[in-house]
Parts: sequence; C-alpha cells; structure tokens
Amino acid sequence: MPRVWRFIPHDEPRVRRLSAALGVAPLTAQVLIARGLDEPAAAKVFLSGTLHDLYPPESLPGVIEAAERISTAAKAGRRITIYGDYDVDGVTSVSLLWHCLTLLKAKVDYYIPSRLDEGYGLNCDAIRKLHAEDPSRLLVSVDCGICSVDEAALAKELGLELIITDHHSFGPTLPDAATLVHPRLPGSTYPFGELCGAGVAFKLAWAICKVMHDGRSASPRMRDFLTDAIGLAALGTVADCVPLRDENRLIVRYGLRAISTRSGPGLKALMLASGIDPKRPADAEAIGFRLAPRINAAGRLGQAGLAVELLTTDKPERAQTLADYLDTLNKERQQVERRMLKEAKELVESHPGGADAAALVLASHDWHPGVVGIVAGRVAEHYQKPAVLIGLDRTTSCGQGSARSFAGFDLHTALMACGQHLIGCGGHKAAAGLRIEASKVDTFREMFCAYVAEHHQPTESDYELLVDAEVRLADVTAAAIRELDTLGPFGQQNPRPSFVATNVELAGPPKTMGEGNRHLALLVRQHSGSPLRAVAFGRSEWAAPMADAGPLSLHFVAEINRWNGNERVELRLTDWQGATVSARD
Repeated sequence: MPRVWRFIPHDEPRVRRLSAALGVAPLTAQVLIARGLDEPAAAKVFLSGTLHDLYPPESLPGVIEAAERISTAAKAGRRITIYGDYDVDGVTSVSLLWHCLTLLKAKVDYYIPSRLDEGYGLNCDAIRKLHAEDPSRLLVSVDCGICSVDEAALAKELGLELIITDHHSFGPTLPDAATLVHPRLPGSTYPFGELCGAGVAFKLAWAICKVMHDGRSASPRMRDFLTDAIGLAALGTVADCVPLRDENRLIVRYGLRAISTRSGPGLKALMLASGIDPKRPADAEAIGFRLAPRINAAGRLGQAGLAVELLTTDKPERAQTLADYLDTLNKERQQVERRMLKEAKELVESHPGGADAAALVLASHDWHPGVVGIVAGRVAEHYQKPAVLIGLDRTTSCGQGSARSFAGFDLHTALMACGQHLIGCGGHKAAAGLRIEASKVDTFREMFCAYVAEHHQPTESDYELLVDAEVRLADVTAAAIRELDTLGPFGQQNPRPSFVATNVELAGPPKTMGEGNRHLALLVRQHSGSPLRAVAFGRSEWAAPMADAGPLSLHFVAEINRWNGNERVELRLTDWQGATVSARD
C-alpha cells in the first residue's frame, strides 16, 4: 500500500514564540511543536534533562530485596551466577552486572544459553546443571525469566536461590522465584515501564552499590563505575528498540558520552572494527547499525559468550582479536540474511494468495535459526504485515522461530492465544520467539493467520509517514542539522526529524550502488540551487521510475555525512512522489 504523508499542522505564531523562548531556529521549534513539546518549560526539560532526572533505583519493584540478597551472598563468599540472553540487551546486561560484582570482590560468573541448542531464557537442564555444580550458588537472571514458571519451580524444588530480573511481557502466572525485579509487576507504581533488560540491570547495579555502601548512596568509586556502566545500558537500550523517551532517552543520551569517552578495551576495539571514528561522539545510529549487529552476530551464530568476554576483558590485545572475529561473524550473518530473505520472498510469491494472507508464517529446513529474527523483520516491513519465520532442524523435527510485528499488532498476545501448537514462546508486543514441532507448523500458521485477521485491522494511519515540516532544500544546512541533533538521541518514538521538499528535480541520472546494486544514489536540486546528494538504502528499484517522473516530492531525513575529515549534507530518502504534494492533516 502506498504510504500516506501526514503533515503536522503549522502554527507560525507558536513557532516564533517557542523559537524566541528557547533561543533556537524556527525549524527546530517547529519540530518540537510537532512532537507535542509546545510549552517552553517542557521543551527545556526535554533538551536539558540530566542524570539526576533518572528515577531512584529503590522505586523499581523488587530491586532492593534483590540487591540485599546479592549483597548477602557476596559477603558470604557464595558464587553468584548471572544467567543472561544471547542478544545485545542480554549480553550488555550480563556484562554490566558482572563488572559491578567484580568491583565489589564478589565471586561471580555467568551463563549464556546456546541459541541453537537451548533457545531463549531459563531452561530446566541448565538449572539442574548449575545446581549440581554448586548447590549454594545464587542465580540471577537478566533480560529473561519472567515467563519461566516451570523453571522457577524446579529451582525452588532443588533449593537453588533464584532472582529474576526482566522487562518482557509476562503471562497470567508469575514465576515463584526468591525475588522478581520488573518495572511492570502487578501493583507497580514505577513511573516508566519501558526499560529494557540492560536498563533494569543498571538500576539493580545502582541499588547494589547503595546497599554495599551505606544504603543511601554509592561510594565515590562505585559512582565512577555507574558513570561508565551507563554506556552498556545505552547499548542495550538502543539495540532492543525500546522507546527512546523518558529515562530511556536519558540513559542513551549520557550513555553515548560514556561510550565515546570512557569505554573499556572491548568497546574501543569494537568501535574500531566497526569503522566508528573515535574522534567523533558516538550516536544512536552508530550503536544500532554498527555496534549492535556485531554483538548480535555472536549470539545469532551460537557464540554469545564471546561477546560477553569482549565487553568484560581488560586486555586490549584480546579485545581486538575478539572484535575482529565478531566483525567476521557479522559479515557471515549478512550473507546468510540476504540468502534467507530472497528465499522467504520466493516462498511467499510461489504460493497462490500467500501475499494476501493477514500474516505470514514461513518455515524452511535451510534457514539458520539464529538469523530468522532479523529476516522476519525485513519480511514484515516488505509485506506490511506480521511475520513469523521458522528455522527447522532435520535431526530433532523441531523448529525455532522469530516473529516481528507490523502496525502495532500485539505478537505476544497472539502467540499465547496459539500456544496449544507451540512448545514455548516469549517476548513482547513487537518481537517474540517460539519453539515448535515441525509437524504443527501448518496448523499453527492457520490459527495464527486467523487470529491476526480477526484482531488486526490496519487503518490508513498505520501506513502514514509523519512530516515534521515542509522545507526548502536551501534551508537544510549543516548548522540546521547540528541544532536538530540536540533533539536526539533518535530512535523508537523519537525518530530523526522528517521533512518534505516539493518541486525537486534530478541533477543527474539516478545510480545504483552497494553490494548487489541494492541501494540508490542521486543528486537533487530545487529552484536551480546547489545540488545535494540523496541516498535510498535498499531501494534500487526506484531508479527507473524516478528518472521518468519529472518534478519530484521527496520525504527524507537530513544528516551530515562525515568522511575522511570532510562533511557534507546528505538526504536519506524514505519515500517519494512524482507530483507536488498538498499539505493536509
């Protein structure tokens, strides 16, 4: 379905008032107003919030009891095992808490389940193994466990003390663990329920530092640690695509500074391997598109422990070896991803009516279970509907799948409704994972698609592209972009400002670029002005129709492209039309 461009109403007097009150350009004021920040006081808080605006850790449900249990175990010399997930959020959560406990001289180790052999979250075999090795250990989950009712029951039966910290959606029954730490527990009054696992781990580490000091504040040494640790929390927050508002935005804002100036050997080496300029401040896009995929590649290909080692090592040479290896794994992942996406599209197109279903459930014995999630996201975006991709195992007759949402559909609720056909599932509204017997895929597909058809009716607003302002290309300057960057960090629910320019002409023929010529590059200008470079990633198919369209209307975000010490304004196209667009609400 063609995207609808929705222009935010423009009120010039309000723009002038806010511009004068804040001392910002009218364009920046217009963007703030478009995002509901039309009062100077609220806009100032948004622009200048500090770490003091983070909610105190003791307001997080369960965190003080968890911190006290961990403190007691550390002082008694008991082993504390951090049980994490294999994605970026899980890896950063494990690393953050490991650093905290190591600095406090606790006896600490960690356990990351194999994505390929064990799947997501706590599992009974791992709990039995950990108990057999050390029955007195304290087991602390991060970024997982809130749905692990059977696993928690087993731990209690064995006498293994278990603390669960998580942020995912939970079912009707909560696990019976020693302590649960979660921002949305029933009865919770925590002001912000959208922390990721690393955000919860950061609050737990903060609480531990306070409990281990005087109960009221962290020691100077541990406050210094927390200033470093917020970088790991930011990495997990951006990678997990939670809303970048409220304290998530503060975590990322200050975490980016920590990543740029206070990173340990592992993150420094990974930034170098990712091509991030160490002389430039890191931004959320660098995390999301460069650091996170390399960390994720380790987990997707069954080696998440190496990513934790990278983020915890104090040896620069080992860090560089690990970073280079993760970079190699990421390139392998990209090759596998491209092949799987091609095959997924072929599956849809080869089945009559496949593209017309309310949702897509695709399965193959040739798909890597560690990569199905990222491809499911591509499929959901391409076909504009919820998608589930399943990698089937020929030896076990089972499959591991990942689901990605479209237009706000609640995947977790849908999978729970279809749970009779699944071995297990977990996740949240936008992304979820599942395990299934191969023989039940067809039945699950039928029930899942029927559920989506009944409970999900996308409207025109689901296909909208918001427009913060209509602009002249001459006004899209480097100075304007730098000021707009103060509205960041950008991400979920705080996207980079999007603009529309009309009556734009090509200053040369469109060109394809990149591996497989998948991307598009072109030069554009308006009213005979200076040409600007524009790129459209993954949109090489636009080349021919744009060349024949005449005057263009472009929907884009504006960025500063920095390369070899040079800077230039660049437009990143998100959509285009072949005629002048009339603004409307």
